[in-house]
Amino acid sequence: MNDWQRKSPLDWETYVNKLVKVVAVEKHEYEGWVLTVDPVSATIVLATFPEDKKRSISFVMGHAVQEVEILQEGDSDMKQHLARILAPEESQAYSPEEVEKRKNALKTWLETNHIPVGEQGELGRTLSVAGLLTIEPPYGPEQCSSANEIILSRVQALLQGYLDQQR
Repeated sequence: MNDWQRKSPLDWETYVNKLVKVVAVEKHEYEGWVLTVDPVSATIVLATFPEDKKRSISFVMGHAVQEVEILQEGDSDMKQHLARILAPEESQAYSPEEVEKRKNALKTWLETNHIPVGEQGELGRTLSVAGLLTIEPPYGPEQCSSANEIILSRVQALLQGYLDQQR
């Protein structure tokens, strides 16, 4: 186990949102903005923004890391930019008011179609369908979760049909 792997998650967190240079085994060097560090494997997730290309995400496996040097602190704009990389695309597009409107419209549609639905969670943001499936904001098929795969696929298909109707 190397020094990097011996660090704690709190130590690794100090590298997040910073531009770093990582020296790995066989003198390989990687440079990029730290998105996160996996707490189990100590793998570093780096984002780079080449001028002529779209962003690039790379992973440096924890066991290969020999040295990590911080080159630059991230300003608030960079922190927001990095946070958007990991955020689901749909959730970025909706204001809290729009999310609430989507939830209420979906709930009304489910009730109209005689599908038992309720709200759960502290803020009532999660919809619960028949106690077997949950739908998180922003209430699309990708946000459905259930242990029963048959119910999951059927409700996802219904939800996709509903969303296609709305467009």
